[in-house]
Amino acid sequence: MIRPTTLLGAILLCITSIVSAGTIDPNTPDSKHLEYGSKFPSVVKLCCFDGVGLSCGSAVIIDPHWILTAAHVVEKCEAWTITTENKQYKVSKMISYPEYESEKFGYHDIALGYVEEELKLEYYPPLYSNDDEIGKVCSMAGWGFTGTFNTGIKTSDGKRRGGSNFIDGTERNVLVCSPSKRHNKFTELEFLIGSGDSGGGLFIDGKLAGIHSSVVAIDKKPDSTYTDESCHTRISLYHKWIINTMENYVHEKK
Repeated sequence: MIRPTTLLGAILLCITSIVSAGTIDPNTPDSKHLEYGSKFPSVVKLCCFDGVGLSCGSAVIIDPHWILTAAHVVEKCEAWTITTENKQYKVSKMISYPEYESEKFGYHDIALGYVEEELKLEYYPPLYSNDDEIGKVCSMAGWGFTGTFNTGIKTSDGKRRGGSNFIDGTERNVLVCSPSKRHNKFTELEFLIGSGDSGGGLFIDGKLAGIHSSVVAIDKKPDSTYTDESCHTRISLYHKWIINTMENYVHEKK
């Protein structure tokens, strides 16, 4: 989906009807990004049914019963599932941020999902609550389309990839990242999210600091190339809402 925006020109909401992750530096072997992606078992596939067809993105397990994802991935859907390394789980309840509206780009693109069956991980990423993200190195992972910064998103192979970047700044309620050619510093596994990565995680110091939301294109071709930027819903702004919503829902179930 491409729409005009006052941010940089045009945006692509990173959701795809194909289960498929991000674009990479053309000089870096893809195998390194696949290996790095395997270090994020909390980042899982999320698919939902809208009564007509299936659409898929990504999500992050933050608790034995809770996931976080992007609200635009799950809106207008009536059934949701996540798939871990070897098992599929039904999401019984999906709660989008109350003020989320799909037409308000850059604001409130976040949703919580409750899973009745226990999601067993060795490690659940804690939530980032500080407002010092700018300039920090971050890690990212998702299940979206892949390609390079030269080609843009090209293929989908159903594999999770990961990489790293710097937080360039903030705009509205999102963290912003861009490829290395946009600045003079770069990370070893430079990475930008692509279609299908929405709902996946951006991490700072092992904590979940962002939820993949969209790609912004100066050239009006939001295909995750050198001219694009990625936007990630800023967890630090929603930390209290996440905690309170989880506690209130569990209390209501008792």
